[in-house]
Amino acid sequence: MSSEIDSSTLLSRASQLIDLARKAGADAADAVVVRSRSQSVSVRLGKVEGTESSESDDFSLRVFIGKRVASVSANPGFDLQALAERAVAMAKVSPEDPFACLADEASLSRYYPDLQLLDTTEVSSEMLREAALVAEAAALAVKGVTNSSGAGASAGMGGLVLATSHGFEGSYMASRFGHSVSVIAGEGTGMERDYDFDSRLYYAELDDPSEIGRRAGERVIKRVNPRQVPTGKDVTVIFDPRVARGFVGHIAGAINGAAVARKSSFLRDKMGQQVLKSGLSITDDPLIVRGPSSRPFDGEGVSGERLVMIEDGVLKHWFLSTSTARELGLETNGRGVRGGTAVSPSSTNLALEPGDISPEDLIRSVGNGFYVTELIGHGVNMITGEYSRGATGFWIENGELTFPVSEVTIASNLKEMFMRLTPANDIDRKFGVAAPTFAIEGMTLAGQ
Repeated sequence: MSSEIDSSTLLSRASQLIDLARKAGADAADAVVVRSRSQSVSVRLGKVEGTESSESDDFSLRVFIGKRVASVSANPGFDLQALAERAVAMAKVSPEDPFACLADEASLSRYYPDLQLLDTTEVSSEMLREAALVAEAAALAVKGVTNSSGAGASAGMGGLVLATSHGFEGSYMASRFGHSVSVIAGEGTGMERDYDFDSRLYYAELDDPSEIGRRAGERVIKRVNPRQVPTGKDVTVIFDPRVARGFVGHIAGAINGAAVARKSSFLRDKMGQQVLKSGLSITDDPLIVRGPSSRPFDGEGVSGERLVMIEDGVLKHWFLSTSTARELGLETNGRGVRGGTAVSPSSTNLALEPGDISPEDLIRSVGNGFYVTELIGHGVNMITGEYSRGATGFWIENGELTFPVSEVTIASNLKEMFMRLTPANDIDRKFGVAAPTFAIEGMTLAGQ
């Protein structure tokens, strides 16, 4: 384990690569190694269906000559000098990019907080197999569950090694463990499927696999014999936390600086204006200890700070990397992520901050409405904000969840949905995107 975690050799190779690029004619350069180690086991109906194990250290070199930039990638064992010379040769014939550059030296991280991202617990294939079997058995033991789609367990770690020509050197690793199960209830055309899972940085903090299985079984039997409901044009829809997290992802996409620069966000002209209901806030914090998406520095060596992206309903920040910030006439806020040879902005530990009402009281306050547990399709237009998704869930009648509902569509515009959103107080911050249960008034529901 210690040899896998130790990044000193990779950091040394990255630094050598930069030196060779400078000697070959680069004005500036950075080298990154994306590290990955993983193993997983999948089972179905009590038998192992697959086991996987992988590890990789993927190198990328980015070089700058004036306003020209080129990037190349390689696996371990490559010839350092040949790669550096190849990158410089590519840069010399590349078109100019007025915004591509390294992060300013003054913005680079000089202090790396211990965020406790790495759990060195050794998890064997046998332990993974046993966890998957236990989760599946617990789900199948729930009365009404008729079949299994399979269960799985995984363990791994990933991280980043980064060196730049203006003096930054740093690395970090983060672990990740997971259990999941998917089961079926009903027969023939009346079959319904549901699942449950857990994912944590620390193995000991994972939910017990038998609990995950029980939850999956209980979720799926509630979905049997769904009905359709009449079409309505002023329906209050409540989003279960599972689908609420995806909805918050739409907010993140709309305030991503890259989308703003491309003019592909419906919020591109809304900086400093109200975009959520008053009292609501969206936060993003890369420095949470044991946070699911925490990191001591971003893909450019910049340490981000906690930001209130939307405060009291007012838009305050975009997610920015260096090049995106330059294009918008701003400064990076440490949200750059390496994706292959490119750097683009993204969120870290993102949260729609909770309200004061319990989810039970929120449901009671609705009277009649629709509680969504799953969304289907990709009917979201991030340029206009138009929103239309297939949905399943439960009908709310007299403030109580009653019968299951399927084959309906919910629709509105994200601009209006943001302004009509009321959050409950049940936020779970164990995921990189966190959101409580919330209600949105005035949606259109297409049913019978």
